[in-house]
Amino acid sequence: MNFQQLRIIRETVRQNYNLTEASAALYTSQSGVSKHIKDLEDELGVQLFVRKGKRLLGLTEPGQALLSIVERMLIDADNIKRLADDFNKVDEGTLTIATTHTQARYVLPPIVNLFKKAFPKVHLILQQASPVEISEMLLLGLADIGIATESLTTEENLGSVSFYNWKHSIITPQDHPLTKLNPKDITLEKLAEYPIITYHGGFTGRSKIDKAFEDANLDVDIVMSALDADVIKTYVELGMGVGIVNDVAYDTERDHRLKQIDTDIFGLNTTWIAVRKGHLLRGYGYEFISLCSPEADIKALKKIAYPED
Repeated sequence: MNFQQLRIIRETVRQNYNLTEASAALYTSQSGVSKHIKDLEDELGVQLFVRKGKRLLGLTEPGQALLSIVERMLIDADNIKRLADDFNKVDEGTLTIATTHTQARYVLPPIVNLFKKAFPKVHLILQQASPVEISEMLLLGLADIGIATESLTTEENLGSVSFYNWKHSIITPQDHPLTKLNPKDITLEKLAEYPIITYHGGFTGRSKIDKAFEDANLDVDIVMSALDADVIKTYVELGMGVGIVNDVAYDTERDHRLKQIDTDIFGLNTTWIAVRKGHLLRGYGYEFISLCSPEADIKALKKIAYPED
């Protein structure tokens, strides 16, 4: 048994049992992948994959049991390398952050700027994805840190700390009737009189928007939904509806044709920073989290992510 065989088992499952894709992901030949699988099955004396001819269809019961062990072994092997790197290259490497458009565009730029000044040799990768995709990327080891409002606190294999609290705000053209009202007088009922443009389901507190209108027994006309605030603002500017966005997603200089109206009618939201349990970050990874949230208990996060027991 060797680590290459274990990597092949994991990658074959990740690639939906497609040996061509698995071999490409591992930069090896398909025949080599097949041989490694067969050699491991012969060594263990059990069949790991369900087959139909030469095609793999899924995992057998022993294969399913083995996969969880394989995942843990490869994570620990990676952690050993990271531990050595922490002592040998404390300021070099790669840090992958998976986050949503709103965070990448409006929240992270000053933090990334500070981080790159402190760690100029670290290659920082920002991957924009949906909250569900961010959670999956963390669990698959495709990202080191995830930042989003949804999904990150409901997965038991992730450890998280709060980043910041925020509210939704209303975005309108400068001459919209809502701009003539006192923000405190704008209610859900008044807002529901206009077509709404806001986030797609599962993004940036959309569930709270839906729940607020539902609890008020209001039928709201959501004419368009989008994945990021810039798209929402573009169509608000065209007069297609009233926007509801994260309050940080308004730039006074760039959005001068629009008006931002602060409101409390959708409640408070929290954006979270998460890491995968069992995944030991390099030191600069925890420094990045500290820059995001200076009050975050990094020792507690390390313990959550990599418990001593």
